[in-house]
Amino acid sequence: MKPTLLILLLTAVASSGVAAQERIYRCGNEYTNTVSEAQAKTCKLISGGNVTVVQGQKPAGGGGVKVASAPSSTPSTAPRIDSADQRAKDSDARLILEAELKKAEARQIELQKEYNKGEPEKLGPEARNHQKYLDRVAELKAAIARNESDMAGIRRELGRLPAAMLKQ
Repeated sequence: MKPTLLILLLTAVASSGVAAQERIYRCGNEYTNTVSEAQAKTCKLISGGNVTVVQGQKPAGGGGVKVASAPSSTPSTAPRIDSADQRAKDSDARLILEAELKKAEARQIELQKEYNKGEPEKLGPEARNHQKYLDRVAELKAAIARNESDMAGIRRELGRLPAAMLKQ
């Protein structure tokens, strides 16, 4: 009889925990535990499992489940940068990007010379093992494509810099 008593006791404890939870209603992408609001919006009752709601902004309607939000910084509290300092930073950024572009262009020329229009010269061990040669050709082709996309990205970044910084 003790196992039956134990089972009844566990069932009673478990059901009391479930009864203590409030009912949660889902109204589209919003959740509430206010019955009147749920009926007004024709929300659906969520059954089974726990509901965790992480909210980025307060809902306009208010009421229901309340979630504390972290204080957000406003643009007025952000530090101001002097226009001369900003121009100097933009100029430095342009110089760095131009140097990177020159390096990438030089690397592209080297890769294309080595690739030799898809037929690079065979190196020592590749003469006996054709698969090694094919692997190196594929790696060269991928390196050329990767370098081209790098150059395109640098050019995009240069295009995003303020127009006042363009060379005259």
